[in-house]
Amino acid sequence: MAKRPTLTQLAVAIVSGCLSIQAVVADEQGAAVQEAAATAQTASVTTPDAGTQDSAPDLSKLQAALGGIKPDSVADSSLPGLYEVTIGAQILYLSKDGRYVIQGDIVDLTSSDNLTENRRNGLRAKAIDAVGEDKMIIFGTPEESKYTITVFTDIDCGYCRKLHQEIASYNNLGIKVRYLMFPRTGVNTESFDKAVSAWCSDNRNEAITRAKRGETLEAKTCDNPVSQHYNLGQQLGVRGTPSIILADGEMVPGYVPAERLVQMLEK
Repeated sequence: MAKRPTLTQLAVAIVSGCLSIQAVVADEQGAAVQEAAATAQTASVTTPDAGTQDSAPDLSKLQAALGGIKPDSVADSSLPGLYEVTIGAQILYLSKDGRYVIQGDIVDLTSSDNLTENRRNGLRAKAIDAVGEDKMIIFGTPEESKYTITVFTDIDCGYCRKLHQEIASYNNLGIKVRYLMFPRTGVNTESFDKAVSAWCSDNRNEAITRAKRGETLEAKTCDNPVSQHYNLGQQLGVRGTPSIILADGEMVPGYVPAERLVQMLEK
């Protein structure tokens, strides 16, 4: 079965005024298939309703460009003549004849809504929910939490450490923080190994707190979801850490102080 590309594996090239899409071959570090994303996005193609667009688009050129990878879904877009194609949390727009593909956002100028980002948020939320809290490191309890955020974090990231230093402030303001590991240096690196050691510790919360203080953890290995977290982050478009995912799937890049974050969540 062909592997699903991450955002970094889809490169838009403009050559002689023609838009084409190229699939970049996955490296060994990105080889693992994201179980969470596979669960969240069932592979299905939706045939457009009669009266809107009269037939499904030709997918042959797109699939050839993507190395045989099949879209998770194909449906009408908000623009007549263009179809929305989803691959994980990635969204493309395809012409009916399959010759032209657009990678970009559709904005409704009447409502000022970014229709593509709204759709992307929903796909992100489903992918995050499919991970399951049993595969996250969580600070905060449901009883004391009004809001939930999911944070892609790197133990060696300075602003990730700053965020974690204020973890009590987030919790006291009713924000439950769920960590997914995203070692920026990639799989099988020192940062990756630190994340694995934290996960495999008897007390994960204590271990990740110590690691983010710069303490050296005892090296441990076990069955762990760190690679899954990392691959999912790549697919969802994580480019740096911390990356905060709100409950609706909106991505907020970078560190946000607890008081400012709760103001965002209250809107």
